[in-house]
Amino acid sequence: MSLKVERGRTLARSQALQLLFQAEIRHLSVDEVLAGDYLISKGPLAPYAAELARGCYAHVDEIDRGLRRVSENWALERMPGSDRNLLRLAVYELRFAPDHVDDAVVINEAVEIAKAYGTDESASFVNGVLGRVVRDGRIFPKRAAVSATDTAELGNEAAASVSADEADAHAEPAPAASVSVNASPAPEASASDDAVSAFAAAGEGIL
Repeated sequence: MSLKVERGRTLARSQALQLLFQAEIRHLSVDEVLAGDYLISKGPLAPYAAELARGCYAHVDEIDRGLRRVSENWALERMPGSDRNLLRLAVYELRFAPDHVDDAVVINEAVEIAKAYGTDESASFVNGVLGRVVRDGRIFPKRAAVSATDTAELGNEAAASVSADEADAHAEPAPAASVSVNASPAPEASASDDAVSAFAAAGEGIL
């Protein structure tokens, strides 16, 4: 897989996404995941990945409230876990991270990573949702709204709305079951371990 974005931070974002996915499916905090036997597709773990994952987890409740406001036709809980956590990560980097990264860069990276981890519809879905986020300064007001220049760079696709029909086609029938485990896994692999392994394998194409 070829990614049209900077390789080093793309890998770090991919690793951060894997950590967030493991925290959610195992009912653990990111710090608990990092203290245990976490799995990433390519190592070693980049410091930026741990920083992103910890920062996103610290703001996840506020991020989720904002994502629900821009998602009128679908529920956050119905999204595939990869898309849900990728949106959380991108919103954190767009509006909460201490180091500013251009909105266009964050969105482009999220779209490319969605192609590796998500469904066939994930890239356009993530692009559309994040496009709404950067255009509505009322949702996440901590950083100034996207400028007119940045808006033009994002292109028309990011402004596309997510219709009810698209949402129904994209959403999973029901939230994925989560199994809580501790840092010392049981001898037999659990459902969450299988899901984590499969998710990490999907990230092997990230350069």
